[in-house]
Amino acid sequence: MASTLFTVPMATTLSSSIHFLKLHTPFSFPFRSLHSPTPTFFTRKFSTLAVATSPSQPATVSDSNRQDRIVLPTNESSNTLLRIRHTCAHVMAMAVQKLYPQAKVTIGPWIENGFYYDFDMEPLTDKDLKRIKKEMDRIISKNLPLVREEVSRDEAHRRIVALNEPYKMEILEGIKEEPITIYHIGGEWWDLCAGPHVESTGNIKRNAVELESIAGAYWRGDEKKPMLQRIYGTAWETEEQLKAYLHFKEEAKRRDHRRLGQDLDLFSIQEDAGGGLVFWHPKGAIVRHIIEDFWKKVHIDRGYDLLYTPHVAKADLWKISGHLDFYKENMYDQMSIEDERYQLRPMNCPYHILVYKRKRHSYRDFPVRVAELGTVYRYELSGSLHGLFRVRGFTQDDAHIFCLEDQIKDEIRGVLDLTEETLSQFGFDKYEINLSTRPEKSVGEDDIWEKATSALKDALDDKGWTYQIDDGGGAFYGPKIDVKIEDALGRKWQCSTIQVDFNLPQRFDITYVDSNSEKKRPIMIHRAVLGSLERFFGVLIEHYAGDFPLWLSPIQARILPVTDAQLEYCKDVTNKLKKYGIRAEVCHGERLPKLIRNAEKQKIPLMAVVGSKEIETQTVTVRSRFGGELGTMSVDDFISRIKLAIENPTSL
Repeated sequence: MASTLFTVPMATTLSSSIHFLKLHTPFSFPFRSLHSPTPTFFTRKFSTLAVATSPSQPATVSDSNRQDRIVLPTNESSNTLLRIRHTCAHVMAMAVQKLYPQAKVTIGPWIENGFYYDFDMEPLTDKDLKRIKKEMDRIISKNLPLVREEVSRDEAHRRIVALNEPYKMEILEGIKEEPITIYHIGGEWWDLCAGPHVESTGNIKRNAVELESIAGAYWRGDEKKPMLQRIYGTAWETEEQLKAYLHFKEEAKRRDHRRLGQDLDLFSIQEDAGGGLVFWHPKGAIVRHIIEDFWKKVHIDRGYDLLYTPHVAKADLWKISGHLDFYKENMYDQMSIEDERYQLRPMNCPYHILVYKRKRHSYRDFPVRVAELGTVYRYELSGSLHGLFRVRGFTQDDAHIFCLEDQIKDEIRGVLDLTEETLSQFGFDKYEINLSTRPEKSVGEDDIWEKATSALKDALDDKGWTYQIDDGGGAFYGPKIDVKIEDALGRKWQCSTIQVDFNLPQRFDITYVDSNSEKKRPIMIHRAVLGSLERFFGVLIEHYAGDFPLWLSPIQARILPVTDAQLEYCKDVTNKLKKYGIRAEVCHGERLPKLIRNAEKQKIPLMAVVGSKEIETQTVTVRSRFGGELGTMSVDDFISRIKLAIENPTSL
C-alpha cells in the first residue's frame, strides 16, 4: 500500500501571519525575483508537521525546517486499527444505550478515518457527545472482553424480539448466511456482527479516541424512512496519531473552499436561484477564464477541434443513447415545446456523436478528436449538495476521440500526455492511477475488449506510470483509466478519466468506410482531464488555500496610495499595468496599514505603495505578501519583472 503524506504546519508564521502546509517538503513557491532574473521571488518557508499514511514507516525528524513525520496507518495497512475502530463503534452504541435506554440501534461500521453508529432516538447535542465519550471511557477502562458467539437464526430472532430492536430484526432478515454471529462486550451488551474486533476494550487507548460530530441520516439512505441520529467518531492506535489527524482536520477546515469562496468573493450558491447552481463572481470568473484559455490552447495544440453544442435536445436523443433507460433518476423532468418533448442534457456524448455523423468518414480521416467545455445538468438530492464538489449544473471538460482499433494505444498515450501537461500546470504532479477491466455484465465482443484493455495497459506502461488493476471495475461499455490527483494535504481527488466505449457507436450506428470500401464501426474514447470546472476549481482553492500562484491569481497587484493625494498617480500606474495584461486594481479610502492588511486577507500577491516620494521619482514601493518589502523601483521595472514571473511560473 503506497504512503499518503499529509503535511500540516507547526508553529512558524509568515510576515502575513498566515500558516501554510505542503506535501512532502517545506512549501516553497519559487517565483523569479523582482530584483534579478535568477533568485526566487515570493518564497514561502515554514516548519511543518508531516503526517504519512503507510504501514511501516516510523516517525522521523528531518533536517530542513525541522519536519516531524508521524505515520498514520489506514484500515487497509493496519488490521489492528480496523479492529479498534469497529470495536469503538460497538462501545459507543453500548454507551448510548446505557445513557439513553430508549435509543434503538441500527448499524455501526468502521470508515476511512474512524467509525459511526446510527440511532433512532431524540436529537443529540454536542453536550451529549461529552457524556457519551465519558461513558465510553468508563467501558474501555473496565477492560471488558469481546466474545464472539454463533447462534441459530431462531435464537437470534428470539433475542432481538426480547430487546425490542426493530432495526436489528430487519438486518437479521437480510443476512443469508448461517450461523448468525454475535459479539458481546463482557456480559453487558451484544450486537449482530461479523467482526473483527480487538480482544478486549482495554486494547483501545481512551486518549486516542474522539467523538467528532452528529448528523442526520435516513435509515437505509431512503428519505421515505426514519431520520436517525448518526454519531461520527475517530479512533487511532496512539494519542500522537489522533493529534496529527486533528491537526490535519483543522488545516482542511481552514482550506474549505466554501468558506474561502465567500471570504475571497470567488463564487456563491444563491438559494433564491436554487441549490447546487454556481454563480461565478468576477474574481472566480477570472480564474475560470485562465483555466479555460489554457485548456483550449493545449487541446488545439494537440489536434482537437473545439465544439459548442446546445444545452437541451429532444428526449428521443436520450432514448437512443440509453440515458432514459439507465440514467433517468439523475435527469431533470422533460419539457414540452410545440408538442415535442425536450430534455436538459446530463452528458455531452450524444451531441459529439451527432457532429461526427454529419458527414461520411473514411479510414483516412482518423483519428477524429473533438472537445467541448460543455455544461450539463444532473439531479442531486438537496442533502447531497456540497459547495462546488456536488452541484446540479456544471461544465465538463469533455472530449471524444473516434479512431481505429490499431490507433487506441497511441490515442490513449496522447491523452495521458495531455493530462500530465494540464494537471502539472496547475500544480498537481502526484497521481493514483487505476485501470478498470471488463465487468461481469458488458457489451462488445471478447476480442475487442482484450485489444482495448491491452492498449490501455500498453499506453500506461509506455508512459511509465505505476497503476493498479481494478478487475471487473470497468464500465459495461468498455475498460477505463481513472486518474486521482493528490493535493497539498495528501487527499486524493478523482479528476481525469479515459473510457473506451463499444456501446454508443453501436446505438447511434456510427460508421466509416475502410480501405476495402466497406462500412466499419469506429472505436470511441471518452475522456475528461479536469472532470468539471466547478469541482476542479474547488480542489484548486483547497490545494492552494486560496493562495493562488501569481499567474493564476485573480488580482495580481494592488496599488495603494498613502493618502488620496496620490490617487490619480495610482490610477495611472494601474492602467499601465492593465495595458500589459497584468490584473491590477487601486484600493484606497483607509489608512495604509489597514489597506495592507486587507490586501493580505484577500491574498493579493503584490502591493505597490505610493506616497509623495514615489510620485516625485515616478516609482512604486513594492511589498510582497510573502517576502515583505521588496524595495522601490520604476513602474516599467515592476511591470517587466511581473511579466517575467508570470511567463515563467516556476512555482508549478
